[in-house]
Amino acid sequence: MSTMNLRLPESLKDFVNAQVSARGYSTSSEYVRELIRKDLDRQLLRGLILDGAASPRAVVADADYFDELRSRIDAEASGR
Repeated sequence: MSTMNLRLPESLKDFVNAQVSARGYSTSSEYVRELIRKDLDRQLLRGLILDGAASPRAVVADADYFDELRSRIDAEASGR
């Protein structure tokens, strides 16, 4: 694992230290790593949402679609 040094204003350093204590992190590095992981997850999710929004619709999700879906679920639940 490599090292990265950050310079923070005193107010941000105090905030990080408070979060470490309040949330049960062992170190400020652990807290920052968690923030970075969450940011990566958000970026991935945003990309997936944008990809989905840009893709063509496969089916029209109208009342008939949901009626058919309910019928299939009922059929599977009853063992047919």
